[in-house]
Amino acid sequence: MPIHEKSLIRPENMKTNDQELIIDGINVAGHWSTFIESRVITDYNENLQDEIEALPGGEFIHRCWQCGSCTNSCTVNAIEPRFNPRYWIYLIRTGMEQELLRDKDIIWMCVSCNKCTYACPRDVVPEGVMKATSHWLEMKGYTPKSPSTIFDEIFSSQVIERGKIEDTEVLTQFLRRTGQPLMQDWLKEIVFKVATKLPVTWGLKSMLAMVFKPKTRDWDRARLAIEEYIHEKEAEHRSALGLNGSHPEHDDHANEWDMRRQEVGSHIDQGDVSVPAGHHDESARSDFARRAGHINPPH
Repeated sequence: MPIHEKSLIRPENMKTNDQELIIDGINVAGHWSTFIESRVITDYNENLQDEIEALPGGEFIHRCWQCGSCTNSCTVNAIEPRFNPRYWIYLIRTGMEQELLRDKDIIWMCVSCNKCTYACPRDVVPEGVMKATSHWLEMKGYTPKSPSTIFDEIFSSQVIERGKIEDTEVLTQFLRRTGQPLMQDWLKEIVFKVATKLPVTWGLKSMLAMVFKPKTRDWDRARLAIEEYIHEKEAEHRSALGLNGSHPEHDDHANEWDMRRQEVGSHIDQGDVSVPAGHHDESARSDFARRAGHINPPH
C-alpha cells in the first residue's frame, strides 16, 4: 500500500453495509460493500519540516528519500509495529501535522540504539529526528515531558549548577519527578551490593554530597556562560516554532540568569576574568568574558 494512503485505511474511515442485500442471487452485504469514506485534508502545516529542522537532531530530515531502512532496522518497531520512523518523517515533510499527532504517545519511545542511523544511506540521522520530534511535541504542548526529557533536565541542571554530578541525587530526583517509589527491589539490590563491596567512607561521602552539594572551584563564571548560551538557543528554538509569546518557565530562567550575573560580576573586577582551560586566545577570552557579563558586546 502506498504510504500516502496509509492515513485513509483507518477504522473510523471504513464503512460497511451490514444489512443483507441480495443481487442476482448473491449476498453483497458485509465486506462486499466495504468502502473508504472520502476525506479532504485541510490541516497542512507548511512549516512543519522547517520547525523540526530548527531543533537539535532534525537538521538533515530533508535528505530522506523514503527507502525505509530506518524502520526495517528499528529495535522498537520489532515489538511495536506502530513505531514507524519512515512514516513519521514522511508526515513531517508533507506537513501532515494532525496525522503525526495520532502517534504522539509513542514517538518518544525511541531507545537511541542508533541502528537506524547506521543503516540510513542518506545520513538523515533518524534517531536525531525522533528526538527532535519528541521535543517539538513537548514544546508545542501536545505531550507532557517524557521520562527521558525529565532525566536530561535533572542531569544537565547539576552539571550547569555545580560542574559536578552526584549520581544518587540524580536518581532520587528522577524517581520523584516521574512519580516512582524511591525504594524499588532492583534499587535495594544495588544499594546492598554497593554497601557490602565498597568502603564505608564512600557511602558517607555520597550522603554528605547530597546535603552540602559541593561544586567545582571557580565554577560561577563558566556557569554563567553556559546558562546564557542555553537561554539563547532556547529562544531560537521557540522562535522557530512560532512560540514567541511569554513563557513563565523561560522568563524565570532569564531573571535568575540576570541575578546570577550581577552577583558574580560584583565580586570580579572588569578585565580580571578567569577563562577555563583551553581558551588561551584573545577572541575566546573576550567572548567568554562577554558571556560572563564583564565586557560589553561590540556594536
